[in-house]
Amino acid sequence: MNDFKVTKMKRLLIREFESADFDAIHSFAADPAVYRHMEWGPNTEADTHAFLERCREQRLESPRLFYERAIVLKETGQLIGSSGIRIRDVGHRNGDFGYTLDSRFWGKGYATEVARELVRFGFEDLKLHRIYATCRPENLASARVLEKCGLKLEGHLRENKFVRGVWVDSLLYALLEQDYANL
Repeated sequence: MNDFKVTKMKRLLIREFESADFDAIHSFAADPAVYRHMEWGPNTEADTHAFLERCREQRLESPRLFYERAIVLKETGQLIGSSGIRIRDVGHRNGDFGYTLDSRFWGKGYATEVARELVRFGFEDLKLHRIYATCRPENLASARVLEKCGLKLEGHLRENKFVRGVWVDSLLYALLEQDYANL
């Protein structure tokens, strides 16, 4: 039905996570530059093992609502990040997506390439009506990625998340299926 096992893009592959991905995931998930804009982190080894186990469990769910994927360089097979799209409300056909890249691969257009594929998969394969994503207001690079993918800023959510002992704001971006059709 919704086959998202391996997706090939121009420079990247998105694929299921494997247990052999532990070291690469743990490396970027423990990097302060990476997790400073995330709700999680820094990952302990136990956190990274738990993440991989959740990904394995999600593959077995029926219907499947969560698609967490590894981002891999097509040319070398190196894992450089994670991505995911999640169906949040089946009846209203709403979902959200996100991505995380190893900081050594920032500024190369990879996040935009992945985000465009997640949006495509959400609308064309999952048949979602609305897809949204959030980012921190200070994460200007991520906001630019969302805008490049056609998402529109819908709001500034004040202190909507409690992260590592501090309340933080989020920017909410979204795209509707009819807007996607006209991109």
